[in-house]
Amino acid sequence: MFTGIVEEIGEIKGIKRGEKSSVLVVKANKVLEETRVGDSICTNGVCLTVININRDTFEADVMAETLRKSTLGNLSIGSKVNLERALSLATRLGGHIVSGHIDGVGEVISLVKEDNATWVSVKAEPELLRYIVYKGSIAIDGISLTVAYVDNEIFKVSIIPHTGEETILLKKKCGDTVNLECDVIGKYVEKLLRLPKKEESKKTSISESFLRENGFL
Repeated sequence: MFTGIVEEIGEIKGIKRGEKSSVLVVKANKVLEETRVGDSICTNGVCLTVININRDTFEADVMAETLRKSTLGNLSIGSKVNLERALSLATRLGGHIVSGHIDGVGEVISLVKEDNATWVSVKAEPELLRYIVYKGSIAIDGISLTVAYVDNEIFKVSIIPHTGEETILLKKKCGDTVNLECDVIGKYVEKLLRLPKKEESKKTSISESFLRENGFL
């Protein structure tokens, strides 16, 4: 479990590619403090398990499913990544609850300066946008952010200078992809209430005439 408050920017120092999986070698500093083999480190929003630690690097397995569903497969030697250790009981929960299990990938379509902030617009698929709400939380590449605008095709966040300096988000260009994790609360609420998806709701046989005939209206 993470907070979405990035602790440092790491650098990919090595990629050991398998047939369908890979092992990432990540250069880091702060996140290595008190980290042991088996611990979790959120890497660009993806929860990875540390399998080896050296003086200034850690290694983590990336399975085939993770490569398919995230942007980690696009990384190369020298790529920068957002890093955060798993939260502890003493951690201040300054962001929101982030699991490190991303829901999908979005595309950066614009970055626009507004005084000291930068508006970042991200295009996402409808199945992700249904969980993204105005003034709700979203994790972009592991960064906890507040949704400042959302419609049926895109959502926007406003990035303050500190976040821009401490993460890789403002280093993105239009067309770059980012890992997205929607607020877990919405997904659990939907599951518990068994709300139908948009395509399923179209198939309902309940209509105003049905309700009237059965005494509900």
